[in-house]
Amino acid sequence: MKKILFFAICLLVAGDVSAQYRRRVIRRPPPPPAYYRAQKQHNSFYEVKAGFKAGLNIANTVDAYDGDYSTSSLAGANIGFTLDVPIIYPLSFAPEILWSQKGFSANTVDGDFRQRNNFIDVPLLAKVKLAPNFNLVAGPQLSFLVSSKNVYRDGFTTVTEDRYDYAGNKTLLGGVIGLSVDIGRNVDLHARYTIDIQDSHADIDSYIPDYRNQVWQIGLGFKFR
Repeated sequence: MKKILFFAICLLVAGDVSAQYRRRVIRRPPPPPAYYRAQKQHNSFYEVKAGFKAGLNIANTVDAYDGDYSTSSLAGANIGFTLDVPIIYPLSFAPEILWSQKGFSANTVDGDFRQRNNFIDVPLLAKVKLAPNFNLVAGPQLSFLVSSKNVYRDGFTTVTEDRYDYAGNKTLLGGVIGLSVDIGRNVDLHARYTIDIQDSHADIDSYIPDYRNQVWQIGLGFKFR
């Protein structure tokens, strides 16, 4: 009888100790799903991303010295390669190499005139993440003239002039500012404004005044991680 009583007391003591131990163990609830999403986005920011982009240019000019000088817009294309190198959240370095069509058209007393210029643009951009899917880009741009073509129409004839020996500046410094929206993990929609800081410095004998290129751009970018 004593053995049975002793055994029962041991079971009661062991059960009470076990219950007290379980009460002392506090299990923290798992973080909410939003925490995991924010952490994943933060970690993906520090991945180096390469890619390419393509879009539409709406090009025009600004006269370097005459504010009354105006020209009409000319549509073109831009396409090239992009790179996104994270520095420290939310800042990245985002250089690009683009083939970009610029130029202008004008109505003159002698007829219609159009100049199409093909450039290699190298934007050296700072990219700031303003929100999880919203970015601001800004920075300088180097533009290298590849070719230039003039087209004259007087209503009777059309004259085309290829100016690979263009007499003006073939390398121009400009600026870029724009916004982009991430519409997918690897796709973004962007809009930008670019303008030359240097003027074209055309041939002194040319009837075309010195001007600065300005371009509105819209397009899609595709990234590879």
